[in-house]
Amino acid sequence: MPSKPANRPAVVFGDNALDIEAVFALARREAQAALSANAQFRERIAKGAAFLDRILEEDGVIYGVTTGYGDSCTTSIPAELVAELPHHLFAYHGVGLGRFLDAQETRAVLAARLASLSRGMSGVSVGLLEGLEKLLQHDVLPLIPAEGSVGASGDLTPLSYVAAVLCGEREVVHAGVRKPAAEALAAIGMQPLKLRPKEGLAIMNGTAVMTGLACLAWKRADYLSRLATRLTAYNVLASAGNAHHFDQVLFAAKPHPGQAKVAARLRADLHSEHPPRNEQRLQDRYSLRCAPHVIGVLEDALPFLRQLIETELNSANDNPLIDPERELILHGGHFYGGHIALAMDTLKNVVANVADLLDRQLALLVDARYNHGLPANLSGSSGPRAAINHGLKALQISVSAWTAEALKQTMPASVFSRSTECHNQDKVSMGTIAARDCLRVIELTEQVAAAMLIAARQAVELRQRVDSQAKLPGAPDRMHAELCSRIGLIEEDRALDGELLALVDAIRGERWSLYVD
Repeated sequence: MPSKPANRPAVVFGDNALDIEAVFALARREAQAALSANAQFRERIAKGAAFLDRILEEDGVIYGVTTGYGDSCTTSIPAELVAELPHHLFAYHGVGLGRFLDAQETRAVLAARLASLSRGMSGVSVGLLEGLEKLLQHDVLPLIPAEGSVGASGDLTPLSYVAAVLCGEREVVHAGVRKPAAEALAAIGMQPLKLRPKEGLAIMNGTAVMTGLACLAWKRADYLSRLATRLTAYNVLASAGNAHHFDQVLFAAKPHPGQAKVAARLRADLHSEHPPRNEQRLQDRYSLRCAPHVIGVLEDALPFLRQLIETELNSANDNPLIDPERELILHGGHFYGGHIALAMDTLKNVVANVADLLDRQLALLVDARYNHGLPANLSGSSGPRAAINHGLKALQISVSAWTAEALKQTMPASVFSRSTECHNQDKVSMGTIAARDCLRVIELTEQVAAAMLIAARQAVELRQRVDSQAKLPGAPDRMHAELCSRIGLIEEDRALDGELLALVDAIRGERWSLYVD
């Protein structure tokens, strides 16, 4: 359960760069959003807004302020209608469909947009930033449809739902109840905003949806990498495998850092630092022997992907940008989400490969031809009743189905650019679709990992029936004992869906502390 607001550490917007962990903490309500009180920060924000006001008074031309949007930039807006333009922008973009982003995803989106606008180059008022801060503080969550963005000009359609809510329109979830935005704003003592010129464009014309989702995807993938390593250790033990496939000197010969890290974790789990003994089986199948090479690709990708995601998170990514110091309006294309698209297309590929690794490990474990003395399908039944009990037969089929779907989702979204909006947006990133695909791959892989936890609980105990010395030291042993307390040994066939759901929740809640490197 999330802690009470007073006990949460503050994530301060406007002072320093944010990291993925800060967004993750806000998404899980483990931290509280706070806009910087620093006078220089607030002066910079006010200076940009004041500069825009002066340009308007001097009859200057500003894209999206005194002109129409996109290919309508040649249309001049009469001075008396300029104030209405931001409302029209979020109104006509109210065309999103698909599922609504969940609560964690929505908080991550709000955090990503507030981080970008706090860079002080978007020409918005302090009041707008305070409005986003209040939504996060009071957990007023716009209902944001997941579908409808091509990732340039930013996440226009989904972010229109944030802009509309700030103005008291559309719907939110507040205190667990779906309600009109105006009602929720009144409940927290917040007046609906009247967006200033460019503020509608500043909220919507950026990469906050794909970036917020990418922060969540990265964190979940990082945990899955650690969990897959621990599961591999269990599977090596259960299979009476060769723990010396992870020898330190062996991995120094091919020194990819992430791969070496996974091998080191496996050595510690399997207590295999001593030299190999001659009587051990020489070579296990690839899904065990090459586990560091598969999981290591994910480990080696994570630092690079972090850099891409955090750079985007801490960027000003709308258009045009305002330079309040030189008093310039800079027209560009920072709303293009290509870096997030690459990050998410890459991450879903390496995570799906980890799901495939675990799927192959399970296929070996349940097959009496390859599991070195364990019962078929890891059934714990014995005697005459063994004939009617089927162990993990169906679970292995489901794991295969989830893995196949994860692998199917790895087609890169970024290669499907479309020319849109009268060929103004003629090259787009598809970053938001890539992020959604990545989260789906992660969800499926978490399901695979939940099934593997059940298999580990079962297989290790069955191995111990025939080899009382088959134990893992320290943290792996404690984790297995905790699994045994949660999941009864499967001796008689039973439905496992409830236990799987509980384990998926435990994985997403990072229930087990895994490795301190």
